[in-house]
Parts: sequence; structure tokens; C-alpha cells
Amino acid sequence: MNTILTALVNSWKSPELRRKILLTALIFVIFRVFAHVPIPGIDRTKLALLFSQNQFLGLLDIFSGGTLVNFSVLALGLNPYINASIILQLLTIVFPKLEELQKEGEFGREKINQYTRFITVPLAAMQSIGMYLLLRNQGIVGVMNPLTLIAVVLTMTAGTLFVMWLGELITEYGVGNGISLLIFAGIVGRLPVVMFQTASVFQPEQLTNVALFGFVALIVIAGTVFMNEAVRRIPVHYARRIRGNKMYGGNTSYLPLRVNQAGVIPIIFAVSLVLLPSLLGGFLQQLQNPAIAGFGRFLTTAFNPNGLSYNLIYFFLVIGFTYFYTAITFNPTKIAGEIQKYGGFIPGIRPGSPTANYLNYILTRITLAGALFLGILAVFPSLARGISGLSTLLIGGTGVLIVVSVVLETVKALEAQLVMRNYEGFLE
Repeated sequence: MNTILTALVNSWKSPELRRKILLTALIFVIFRVFAHVPIPGIDRTKLALLFSQNQFLGLLDIFSGGTLVNFSVLALGLNPYINASIILQLLTIVFPKLEELQKEGEFGREKINQYTRFITVPLAAMQSIGMYLLLRNQGIVGVMNPLTLIAVVLTMTAGTLFVMWLGELITEYGVGNGISLLIFAGIVGRLPVVMFQTASVFQPEQLTNVALFGFVALIVIAGTVFMNEAVRRIPVHYARRIRGNKMYGGNTSYLPLRVNQAGVIPIIFAVSLVLLPSLLGGFLQQLQNPAIAGFGRFLTTAFNPNGLSYNLIYFFLVIGFTYFYTAITFNPTKIAGEIQKYGGFIPGIRPGSPTANYLNYILTRITLAGALFLGILAVFPSLARGISGLSTLLIGGTGVLIVVSVVLETVKALEAQLVMRNYEGFLE
């Protein structure tokens, strides 16, 4: 906390950083204003009830920055952009040319961002249509004529592009990563609503449960910070080389392997998969065929978010996706080749394949700790509901992980800016 306050105070002393902070705050205000501009023809009461009963929609609302539950002009928020980023990241593994493009510095990053924007547009249109069909099946919105439907789809797609533009403005002219900060603003912006809902149903005999919940919440936040920053440092020595009259190398550095290498992505993949059966079951129950409707009721019951089977499947899916995504983003063979290329070696390990095997051995074991942590964090809302008995005051594991990660990244960005402006003396 001291580091965060120190970085903020010293950033405010710098005129340039102060302008960046004020610009970021102004964009936050614009984002929250547009988040409350509604699309007409929506039953808000039924919409709020649907979101309270469906965790999949709740997760989408997190990544939309809290705009989906209001069904505003920014209803889709950043969901299509995030999906496009994940798709493009997976495509870099399939297509070597995209992987080469990623390594081309600033030009490569600009091209990747451009491709991401291109993919975002059709994804936003498809998600707009899918959201309309879902709300129509739930009786929240009536049947629209083609022109009205096209207008709604264009409005929601334009809203996504507008939020994406705001995020890029923050990244370029503000402080930190704009997309992450807008998601952070949406999550934090919903806290007063959650507090008000809890206060409205609070009973004096629940005081002990609230205190216990607050204590557990602090433990979760502290654990999230610890696991997010935890790394295994592997020493790498570089052999001395003589070129002409100069000697190069001979120093020691460290290769940091993060315990939580995958971040929040495994939770997104797992919750999207585990909630699809219950979402499908809700549609099938409305059909006239008794057999299909019965199968829909079975899916809804078996994958009830409050049930034991659902949470166990969710937990193990998060662990599996953590290993899967870590294997995609970290290639031990490539890292071992880079170390060998620059004359480095890990003490006691031969260069080449033995180094790659050693890195894979270490990564497999520390990833288990990160996977278990993410799995517990994912099912934490259900655990908190069972411990406290409070259905309104819940900490979403995904939301906590996003908030903590964004705060830490933004503070590091501020500290880097301060160091560039000769403020090293103010930082610890």
C-alpha cells in the first residue's frame, strides 16, 4: 500500500504524469456516462433477474465493464475485443508467419493490433445477434423488425469499437494498459451497488458472517497479490568471450518463471465451457418435444452453479486449461535455444535439450501451484456463499484477480515513468 501511495503522490508532482492521470480519469467518466445510456425496448427488471441467475452472463458483464447488465449502448463492452485477442494469440501457434510478425518490434505489434480490430468487428456483430436471441427467448425483449434489429446490432458493434478506442487512448496518452483499466473501472464501479444490496437485506445476526467474510476477503486479496508476483528465479551464467581487445560475458542473470504464468485466461476458458450445458439446457427446456425438454432439465440440474458436481468440474477444468495455456505461451525448447545462442548455461545443466527438459521439469511443478490457486479462486464465490450465507456480497475470483493484476501493473508503469524522470530517490 505504501508503494502505491508513494507512486501516486510522486506521479502527481510531475506535470506530464499529472496530465496523463487526469486524461485517464476523464476517459473513465466518459465510459461510465455511456455505460448508462440504455438501448430502448428492454425490460430492466427481468434483465437484472436473468443476470443474477446466470454466471456466464455475469462473467461477460465483468469483461464488458458492467455495461451488459444495463444493456446500454456499450452492452458488449470489450468482450469481442478480448475474444479476438485470444483467437489471434492461438493463431500465432498455428501460423508461423504471425509468430514471426510478433517478433518484429513496434511494427509487428501494430500489425497484430490491426488484425485484432478487424476480427473484433464481425465478432461484435455475431455477439450482438446472439445476445438479442437470448433475451428474446427469455421474454426480456420482443420480436424486432429487420430494420430495428439491424439498428440494434450496429449500435452495439459501434459501442464496442468506441470502448476499444477509449482503451487505446488511455494506452497511448494515459497511464497503464487502457483495456485492462476499463475492465477494472467496470468491476470497481459495481462495488457500491453490491454494498447497497447487502445493506438492504442485512440482519443484525449476520454481523459475525460479514466480519468473517471480510477477513476471508483480505486473505484472498493478499494471496492473489502473492501468487501474481511469485516467480522461480533460475540462475543463468554466461561464458566469457574475447573479441579483439575486449572481454564480453562472464556475468550471471536470472530467468524468472512465474508461478501464475497463464493469468486469468484459464478461468475464462473454463467458465465458458462449464456454463454452456446449463445455458443450452435453458433453451432446450422451452421446446415442445418432451424428450428434449427433459434432457434440458437434466443439463440445468446437473450443471447448477451452486451444485457440487458443477464446482468440481469447474475446478479441474481450470487446472487443465492452466497447463494448456502455459504450454502455449512458454516454450522451454525455444528458451533453451536462446540461452545457448548467447553463450549462457544453467549451472549443472548441459546446454540444448537437457536445459529444455530442466525448464519443463521446473515449470510443470510450479504451474501446479498456480493451477490449484486459480482453481480455488474460481470456485471461491460458491465457497463464500456457503461460509457467510450472504448471497449478495460475493467476491468473484475472476474480478479479484483482474483488479489486483491491473493495480500492480499500473503502479509498475507509474514507477517506470518516475524512474525515467529521475525520481529514483522517491521510490523504494
